[in-house]
Amino acid sequence: MRTVLTVLVLSLSALAQQSARGLAVEDLFAFKRISEPQLSPDKKTIAYVISTYDKNGRSSQIWTIPLEGGHPRQFTTAAGLNERPRWSPDSRQLAFISTRDGSPQIWLMDVAGGEARKLTDMPMGASDPVWSPDGKHLLFTSEVYPECIDIDCNRKKRSVVESSPVKAKMLDRLLYRHWMSWKDGKRNHLFIVSIDGGQVKDLTPGDYDVPPFSLGGPDNYAFSPDGKEICYVTNTDEIEATSTNHDLFVLPLSADQKLRRITEGRGADNSPAYSPDGKYIAYRSQQRAGFEADKWRLMLYDRTTGQSRSLTDSLDRSVESIIWAPDSNRIYFTAEDETYQPIFFVEISSGKIGKLIEKSFNFDVSISHDGKTLVFSRSSETMPTEVFAANADGSNVRQITFTNSDLLSQLDMKAAEDFWSKGEDGTPVHSLLMKPVCFDPKKKYPMIVLIHGGPQGAWTRSFSYRWNPNIYAAAGYVVLMPNPRGSTGYGQKFTDQISGDWSGKCVTDIFNAVDKAAELEYVDRNRIGAAGASFGGYMINWILGHNETGRFKALVSHAGVFNTVSMYGVTEELWFPEWEFGGTPWTNPESYAKHSPHNYVKNFKTPTLVTHGELDYRVPIGEGFQLFTALQRMGVPSRMLYFPDEGHWILKPHNSELWYKTVLEWFGKYLK
Repeated sequence: MRTVLTVLVLSLSALAQQSARGLAVEDLFAFKRISEPQLSPDKKTIAYVISTYDKNGRSSQIWTIPLEGGHPRQFTTAAGLNERPRWSPDSRQLAFISTRDGSPQIWLMDVAGGEARKLTDMPMGASDPVWSPDGKHLLFTSEVYPECIDIDCNRKKRSVVESSPVKAKMLDRLLYRHWMSWKDGKRNHLFIVSIDGGQVKDLTPGDYDVPPFSLGGPDNYAFSPDGKEICYVTNTDEIEATSTNHDLFVLPLSADQKLRRITEGRGADNSPAYSPDGKYIAYRSQQRAGFEADKWRLMLYDRTTGQSRSLTDSLDRSVESIIWAPDSNRIYFTAEDETYQPIFFVEISSGKIGKLIEKSFNFDVSISHDGKTLVFSRSSETMPTEVFAANADGSNVRQITFTNSDLLSQLDMKAAEDFWSKGEDGTPVHSLLMKPVCFDPKKKYPMIVLIHGGPQGAWTRSFSYRWNPNIYAAAGYVVLMPNPRGSTGYGQKFTDQISGDWSGKCVTDIFNAVDKAAELEYVDRNRIGAAGASFGGYMINWILGHNETGRFKALVSHAGVFNTVSMYGVTEELWFPEWEFGGTPWTNPESYAKHSPHNYVKNFKTPTLVTHGELDYRVPIGEGFQLFTALQRMGVPSRMLYFPDEGHWILKPHNSELWYKTVLEWFGKYLK
C-alpha cells in the first residue's frame, strides 16, 4: 500500500508541475506586495502592509497576524494608502500614514478596534512617525517653506503657488530637482506632536533638509531611551549637489541645552540608533567624501566620552539596516554577501561578528523586547516578500505569512544557479544564471544578458518587479545576470574597481561571462541579446559601439547614459559623475571623452530598442533622445518607447506591462 501511495503522490506532483505555467507580466501586478513588518512591544502581534495594484495604481492596507502564525486580520479598510504602521510602547495603538482624507497624514487607531483618529493636518503631508518612549509624542517629517515661521504661513504659500497660472520656476542654486520631483524651495523638517493633538513643533527650522533627501538610510532620527533628546541626520554643506557630508546631530528637548554635531567625517553618516541602556548611539558611516558607494561601517558613539569607533572594520561588507538587542550588548544587522543578504550580529564587549541567518535575502529586521525573537522580511527569485521569524540565535526560521501562496502554486518559477567566470585580470566574476521554463537540456535556447545599474549595485536572489528574470525564462530564454567589477556584495575593492574605469574591466568581465555561458550546450551562441537600465543602459550603449564580433544580435537600453558631458550638465547629484570620472568635464575632459558611448556612434549596427521616461532627473530624457537620433541617422534598426509620465523607473502598472511586452517583442523579433 505504501508503495502505491508513494507512486500516486509522485504522479500528482509531476502532474502539478506540468500544469504550472511560467511567470507572466500580469502576474507581477496580481501579487500582493508585503512590506514593513513591525513586531509589537508585547511580542504578540506583527503589523505589516499589503499593497495591491490595478490599472489605476497602488492601494495599501495594514494587516496584523499573531507572531506564532495563524489567521491574518485586516486592520485598516479606508481607501487609498495606509502604511508605515508603528506600535505604541504599550502595544495598544498603531500610528500610521494614511491618504484617506487626501494628503498623507498621521492617524492613530486602537488595536482593540474603533475608529481611526487623525492626528496631523500638515499642508504638505506628514511621513515616517516615531513614538517617544513614554508613548506621549510622535516625531515625523513634513515638507515646509523654510522662510515660514508657522504652519499657517506654509498653508497660505502652498495655496498661492498652486492657484497661480504662472508655473515658471526660478532657480538660484543647486540642487533644484531630485529623482522625479522639483524641490521648489521646500525643505524637509522634523516635527514633534503630542498624541493628544494640539500644535505641532518644528524641531529643525532653517534652510536644511532633515533628514537629507539623498543617501537615505533606515530611520534617520530617533528618541533617546529616556525621551530627553533626539538624534537626527542632516547635511549642512552649502552645495548639496556635490556633497555626501551627512552628519548626526543631538538635540536636547529641554530649552536650556544646545544642538550638538556628534560626527565630523566628510563622508556620510546616518541611521542613528540609541542602545536600550542609553550608553551608545550606533550608526552607519562612510569614510570617503563624495562617494555614495563607499563601504558603510557600523559605528558606535559613546555618549559619555563623545568618542566613536568602528565595529565592522574586519568585515568587508557594507552594513545596511541595524537594530539593538534589548541587553545593549549585541547589534543585529543586514549586509549584502554576494547575491544574498544574511542577518549578522556583532557583540559590543568582544567585537565578535557572526552570521546568524545566511543563504537568503533578508531585510526589515526587528526584535522582541525580551530579545528572544527576530522578525524580518524575506524574498527570493521564486517568492515575493513574506514575513518570517526566527529565534535570536538564528535557529527555528519559520514563515509567518503566506500571502501569495495561491498564485505561486500556479506558477513554475526558476531559481537562479551560480555561474562563475574570470575577469580581465583573472579575478573570479560571479553571475546568476536562470534556465527557461520547461527546460530540455537537449535543446538550444536563445540567451538574454541582463546588466544591472549602479554601477555599484548587484543582481541578488531577491524578487524584482522591474527586472524580473523569470519573465524572460517563461518566454523561453536562458537568462544571464553578471555581477562584474563595481558590483556590491563582493568586497569594497571589487566595488571600487569600476570608478574611473567604466569602459574597462567591467566590460571585459561581462564579455567573458557571456562567452563562457555561450559554450553551454543548451545556449545558442548565435541568438544572444542584452538589456540594461541606468548604468546597465550605459553599458548597452557602450556595447553598441563595441560589438565588433557580433556577440549580441539585439539590445535594449533603458534610461542609459549616452553622452557623459551632457549627462553631467543635467543630472542632479553631481558628486556621482565627479567621483566616477575624476572631476568635472572641464577639469578632466579626457576621462569623460574616453568613457562616453556617443564617441563611437560610427560603429553602431546592432538593432536597439530605447526606452526612457520624461520625468527622469537622474539620467534625463535627452540621453535617450540623443541615442535614438544617432541610431536612426546611422540607419540601425531601432525604436524608442517614450513615457511622458514616468521617471527613472517604469512604475505604473499599465506602463510597466507595455514596457515588458515591448521588450519581449523586440527580442522575439531578433532572437527567435
